[in-house]
Amino acid sequence: MNVVMVPWLAYGHISPFLELAKNLVDKNFYIYFCSTTINLNSIKQQLVNEKHLRSIQLVELQLPSSPDLPPNHHTTNGLPPHLMTTLKSAFDMAAPSFSHIIETLTPDLVIYDHNCPWAPTNASDHNIPAVLFLTGGALMISFALNLLKNPNREYPFPEIHLRNIRRLMIRGATESSQEEREKDVRRILESLKRSSDIILVKSFREIEGKYIDFFSTLAEKKIVPVGPLIEEQVGPLDDRKTEIAQWLDKKDESSSVFVSFGSECFLTKEEILEVAHGLELSKVNFIWVLRFSTGEKVRVDEVLPKGFLENVGEKGMVVEGWAPQAQILAHPSIGGFVSHCGWSSVMESMNFGVPIIALPMHLDQPLNARIVEQVGVGIEVKGGENGELKGDEIGQVIRKVVVEKDGEEVRNKARNLKDMLRSKGDEEIGGVVEELLQLSRKG
Repeated sequence: MNVVMVPWLAYGHISPFLELAKNLVDKNFYIYFCSTTINLNSIKQQLVNEKHLRSIQLVELQLPSSPDLPPNHHTTNGLPPHLMTTLKSAFDMAAPSFSHIIETLTPDLVIYDHNCPWAPTNASDHNIPAVLFLTGGALMISFALNLLKNPNREYPFPEIHLRNIRRLMIRGATESSQEEREKDVRRILESLKRSSDIILVKSFREIEGKYIDFFSTLAEKKIVPVGPLIEEQVGPLDDRKTEIAQWLDKKDESSSVFVSFGSECFLTKEEILEVAHGLELSKVNFIWVLRFSTGEKVRVDEVLPKGFLENVGEKGMVVEGWAPQAQILAHPSIGGFVSHCGWSSVMESMNFGVPIIALPMHLDQPLNARIVEQVGVGIEVKGGENGELKGDEIGQVIRKVVVEKDGEEVRNKARNLKDMLRSKGDEEIGGVVEELLQLSRKG
């Protein structure tokens, strides 16, 4: 089968689409992977397997350029938050470019993301089936759908609740307008409606079975889990990151935490101070990735507490911008992950058996933190009276998860889940392949 894929322009979406592409190529599919030039350039570096190079063709999706949104901003990676609405509008304007791609390539199937409801419309115009692939979990989308379809009905799983709701609402309100949030909802609803018979979701039944079934009832479509989609070929840290590798190699097994809040979540100065305070109080080794939006002229030493780096010395390492997350989580010295609970980060942490210290910020992350706690592989930091980050709480939870005796159950559950995932192999992908073949034959 020839398949065209079109993910949203965020690394957290592109990465699972690419892993799904690799898995399908291993089952003799041919993939046309569509994105903007800046994203395709980063993807090229990840295609090293000969079969993947031969069977995944990168196709440029053209977005209109403007003074506000030059080509280097045709990605969410490092995008200043105020340009997110502009990028989404530009992505919508890529529909004619995508239509031309479909007409030229005449694929058997289109797999698209929730931010581009125009993709299934274009596919339908050429009598090509199109399937939505959701890169988040089933809990998030079923929670949102239940709220939209039945505003007065409680979510049927009482263990699901939102902690730190005040901080989450404040952060969400500052990042997008009410009009843009309503537009986002319409995009998702249209994308769900236009998917041909099935919807793919990045998850597995062992942790989200009941949420997958509820989602299926609400969407009136079959929900097909594709598994965690983690890059299994995690090799040693490359030469560019030898400093990180050397630092990790000096640490005892499970003695350190990895601290990262994803590629799109930028902490405020106050939040940075509290995280730093928590790390110092924990007395646990840490490697912390600090990111700032593109164009923001900030130095790491300007935002960290005075004397912080000197005080922690060899116990801590701060990396600006980017670090190889999967390789770090796979390293035996890592015993905890201080995470915003982006879904891909949750899946990676589970895959490598690393327990989570959850600090969700916005979007699906608060609900993902509920999954982490329900499965028993992590603990959410409660925060202050208004939900704000508190260094004391962060430090206590880090020590509990990584060091203390009463965190032993969390550590054991994380290891057991890792073993279960490894034993499953590519079970979900086999089911996905059969569903796609049936859909193609039906089409």
